Amino acid sequence: MTTPSNTTPPSAHPFLLGGDLRVRRIGLGTMRLTDATGDGTQAGAQIWRAPADPADAIALLRRAADLGVQLIDTADAYALGESEELIAQALHPYADDLVIATKVGNLRPTPTQWVPLGHPGYLKQQVELSLRRLRVERIDLLQLHRLDPDYPIADQMGLLHG
Repeated sequence: MTTPSNTTPPSAHPFLLGGDLRVRRIGLGTMRLTDATGDGTQAGAQIWRAPADPADAIALLRRAADLGVQLIDTADAYALGESEELIAQALHPYADDLVIATKVGNLRPTPTQWVPLGHPGYLKQQVELSLRRLRVERIDLLQLHRLDPDYPIADQMGLLHG
């Protein structure tokens, strides 16, 4: 392993995520790409709707990739899947080294509610929808957004692992 110098950006030094997924140290979380408030601040944004101007979000995603951001993190609950669709619009077909991470396991019955739902059937459905929205056959890093105390952890994690 090389030692970073003052002229080497930290993002240039990858590490292994989970022991086998090589990523750079700087990623982009996409939660705030959605539900803009229209005043430029996004104060109070509820992550419920697509952005008013998707072109800005697409431009930001493309610029991040151009600057070397290699890990894009999203969730099916961000604007009810709109975040995943924006990523696909902006970056598909994906560069070989681009890592897309997404999360499942949250139900969004209203703009202000985030309800853990770990029912294996629901998780499977959400994975299938994420695959379709992201336009991939496999998700590089799939995360459980929240544990649901109503279902055994093994049932929730087993579905995601297999």
